[in-house]
Amino acid sequence: MKVTVLGCGTSAGVPMIGCHCAVCRSTDPRDKRLRCSIFVETEDRKILVDTGPDLRAQCLAAGIDWVDAILFTHAHADHIHGIDDVRSLNWAMERMIDAYADADVFDRIRTRFDYALHPDTVGFWRPVLNPIAFDGPFRVGEQEVVPILQGHGKGVSWGFRFGAFAYSPDVDALDEAAFAALAGIEVWIVDALRERPHPSHSHLEQTLAWIERVRPKRAILTHTNHEVAYADWQARLPAGVELAHDGMVIELP
Repeated sequence: MKVTVLGCGTSAGVPMIGCHCAVCRSTDPRDKRLRCSIFVETEDRKILVDTGPDLRAQCLAAGIDWVDAILFTHAHADHIHGIDDVRSLNWAMERMIDAYADADVFDRIRTRFDYALHPDTVGFWRPVLNPIAFDGPFRVGEQEVVPILQGHGKGVSWGFRFGAFAYSPDVDALDEAAFAALAGIEVWIVDALRERPHPSHSHLEQTLAWIERVRPKRAILTHTNHEVAYADWQARLPAGVELAHDGMVIELP
């Protein structure tokens, strides 16, 4: 399995429009963060997680021209508002794409992008997704995917486990069922927005405590905002924990 971090930034991205802080002015390319998304390549499938507003740039940067399935973590704008760029993938592949999400997430997507969820209507002038609502583990090709319900402010989001790898963006609370689903993972990409607490995202101290409990071999922090300087955090993080950067590639056996 290969996992590519397409974006590891928060909803505003880094740099932020109108901000002139040290991180937003940084020349370190690892301080340039597009909106959160990953691309998972298994033995027989290519899986995109979320379609944020930077999707076009992310696909071009990573050379993505084929996607077998799209998974949605939740329906916030920074995770779905690039959905129109899926039409270019439909056009290149000459086929619709299966999309997986919780039923409530699809209901929210339909309020803004109903035209994308009609696979029976021909025409790649629009995104063409085949919506498949999950209510437990499901398979994409040979790969089992385990959804993990997460607290996210006043709402919820979904993390996903792919074998020994798990992805947990946009989370500020994990219950016992979530920790049970994460047991035994080797690589975990997990939310750590900033050092200070936040009403809907985990902060550094809390995320490090989660990592200590889950004990993956490798933990990678994502969804970081413009208060996070890559070089600063990377120098201070404990062994086995690192900061994500756009374009990062993780190989799993």
